Amino acid sequence: MTSTKALLCINYGSPKQLIFSNLDLSPLAKDEVKIQVHFIGMNFPDALLLQGKDQYRPTLPFSPCGELSGIVVDVGKDVKEIKIGDRVFAGGMVYGAARTIIQLPKKNVYKIPEAMSFQEAASFCCAYGTAIHCLKDRAQLKANQTVAILGASGGVGTAVIQVAKAMRAKVIACASTEEKLAYCKAEGADECINYTQQDLKSQLKALTEQKGVDVVCDPIGSKYSEMALRAIGWDGRFMVLGFAAGQIAKIPLNLPLLKGCHITGVFWSTFARKFPNQNRKNIQQVLDWYKQGKIKIRIHDIIPINDFIHAFEVLTSRTVRGRLLMKVI
Repeated sequence: MTSTKALLCINYGSPKQLIFSNLDLSPLAKDEVKIQVHFIGMNFPDALLLQGKDQYRPTLPFSPCGELSGIVVDVGKDVKEIKIGDRVFAGGMVYGAARTIIQLPKKNVYKIPEAMSFQEAASFCCAYGTAIHCLKDRAQLKANQTVAILGASGGVGTAVIQVAKAMRAKVIACASTEEKLAYCKAEGADECINYTQQDLKSQLKALTEQKGVDVVCDPIGSKYSEMALRAIGWDGRFMVLGFAAGQIAKIPLNLPLLKGCHITGVFWSTFARKFPNQNRKNIQQVLDWYKQGKIKIRIHDIIPINDFIHAFEVLTSRTVRGRLLMKVI
């Protein structure tokens, strides 16, 4: 296999700027794995990347999406842990996954557990890698502490709920509709707040007996960010995971001073590249929780890659519960 069919962004803008094109593959490097892609995981930053609104601005043209699952069809001479025919998943690339064949460094590639499907595997790396990096490495979450999650029904929100429960924390899911909150409750949230109908600050205070929340996880970046920060407890940790609402929240800096709290960025893809060994340990921990039944990957929909415009429309519709995939094979 010397070429791949790739979904390419040729100009920044809408998904309509994407085309399919054949690309030649370079010779396989000694530390690389060649994968026939079956499923591609989609994440909200993929849409921002196409619009040129993400922190990364790849050189055009590029393939969107940063995680996948598939079958190994070749390995470099220094790759011993992974063999031809292995079922694998991969993540941490930021972009480049939307293609039929991909070559990746072995550090990005993981074997799929026997009980895990290709669909689940393509949904795993980014959301759950982000969740455990956020709660374990950055927030240093302890058992019995309280975690509030904004936009809790999305892909990252779902992963944070499950990882927080695996770490024996109390979870308060915050979302914009009762339907979304019912989903969060089914995923293990202990308490729920509809922040379009209830005052977020007062409800978070009430649910923590006025002590305040230990950890706030915010992948949304909306007007609710400041309200959640005002409900954080002494020495609390406010975790910035993204800006899915399309705006960057402005935070009065007197709040972290008065509360003695921390505002911390969570940028999983950069962490995964800078600290691959620690990231691999984190991914293995979540895989262990998966095998124990503590992690259950929720897939919202699977859309054929040929219908990529519709897939990106669904991704940005704010209706996704859990994970969204494109199917290659």
